[in-house]
Amino acid sequence: MNIVLITTEAVPFAKTGGLADVCGALPVQLAEHGHDVAVIMPAFRQIHNAGQPISHTALTVHVTLEGRDYSARVLQSTLPGSEVPVYFIDHPEMFDRPQLYGDSEGDYQDNCLRFSFFSQACIQAIDLLELPVDIVHCNDWQTGLVPAYIATGFGGYAWMERAATIMTIHNLAYQGVFHKHLLPQTGFGWEHFRADELEYYDQLNLLKTGLVFADTLSTVSARYAKEIQTDQHGCGLQGVLRRRAGSLVGIPNGIDTSVWDPATDPHLAMNYSISNWTQGKAANKRDLQESFGLTSSEEAPLIGLVGRLAEQKGWDLVIEAMRHFLSTGNRAQWVVLGTGSPEYHEALSRLARHYSDRLGLHLGFSDALAHRIEAGSDIFLMPSRYEPCGLNQLYSLRYGTVPVVNPTGGLADTVVDATSENINDGTATGFHLPTFDSYGMIETLSAAFSMRTNSPEKWAQIIQSGMTRDWSWGRSAIRYEQVYADTIARKTGRVWGD
Repeated sequence: MNIVLITTEAVPFAKTGGLADVCGALPVQLAEHGHDVAVIMPAFRQIHNAGQPISHTALTVHVTLEGRDYSARVLQSTLPGSEVPVYFIDHPEMFDRPQLYGDSEGDYQDNCLRFSFFSQACIQAIDLLELPVDIVHCNDWQTGLVPAYIATGFGGYAWMERAATIMTIHNLAYQGVFHKHLLPQTGFGWEHFRADELEYYDQLNLLKTGLVFADTLSTVSARYAKEIQTDQHGCGLQGVLRRRAGSLVGIPNGIDTSVWDPATDPHLAMNYSISNWTQGKAANKRDLQESFGLTSSEEAPLIGLVGRLAEQKGWDLVIEAMRHFLSTGNRAQWVVLGTGSPEYHEALSRLARHYSDRLGLHLGFSDALAHRIEAGSDIFLMPSRYEPCGLNQLYSLRYGTVPVVNPTGGLADTVVDATSENINDGTATGFHLPTFDSYGMIETLSAAFSMRTNSPEKWAQIIQSGMTRDWSWGRSAIRYEQVYADTIARKTGRVWGD
């Protein structure tokens, strides 16, 4: 298949979240499966710090928006470890900024213009680059106009007649909603500002536009695909998603097993695999305790947390549960790596000062430290209110760290609860919170502590079951291949391989 993937983020060029991990890894896997893949993204300032050589093509795109002409050079590079080309739309006024989407004052005010321009530039670049294309894979609201352009034949490019589209939702909470007076920036006329196309409660919604026009919709876990059709998790688009339920699939993200592998990870005090995980985890735990000045103890359970300090991630409940265990003298230890809301920074800093022998805190981000926490922790706590897919629980499984999660979205799909039945049949890989509150968290963590101390053979079985699961991108790429092929057949009548 000939695949063009359009995104605003891809590791190592630009990243704010999991979107970048998907778009940096999936194209490489698809190429290894024999497909022709190309990636198109904006030439953000960050791309020049990625360590990948970037060169100029001889091509320039020209886009007219509201009577003004915008020109952009097309740059090129490749995804690391592959020959997958990455093309960048280089317009400094639009994209050469400190951050991708906004600053400390909020979203950039011209985001509608920026990503309308980017979407039109991508359409033109496909034609100028003469890319063969069977399917165009769009990602999140910043690319939501692309399926609409293709479906309506915007620009009149011949390749559109044979190109099918897929729109992937990485986080439904971010939709690209703008005042309706910005509609002309998209290039569409007012006849398209209606409930079954671009209009959303008298506003312009770029994600909804993609969901309406794309041939297939996908999201990053099967559970999340169901959740976003409900009033609780649909973020106002549940009606659209229910109407398109027959074209919506959930495909879990994978992890880069060349980077996240305890047997070869250069950040660890000791490398290990399933054959020597007890020694490896013990050595990395001691290293982590020493680094944070925690009491050196193999017996004390060590709980790791890595990620954004935000309400979505359940940090209000985590701090309540943490305060309970610390104040009651429980010997459990905690290591936290992350940054986010000032209120959580302050609360965690107070606890770390008062309980420095049991709580290690790093407010910021360090990739090396994230690896060490996954290897050195006994338990990884991830109680998100919602989680489209999640990656840290997958890293934890691979590193022999038992995840404790709120069973939502991808967390429910990827972590098998340690019920008696699942333990007996050897499928359990972690623990689910029975209720989403601090009491449920305290109860579940206490049960995990007890099993680790009193039933070490069950604990070992859970660890080993998690370490043997396959969450590689190769597994996810096969699912995408199937969805691409089905989408192409439905749109064009062509069977993959014909």
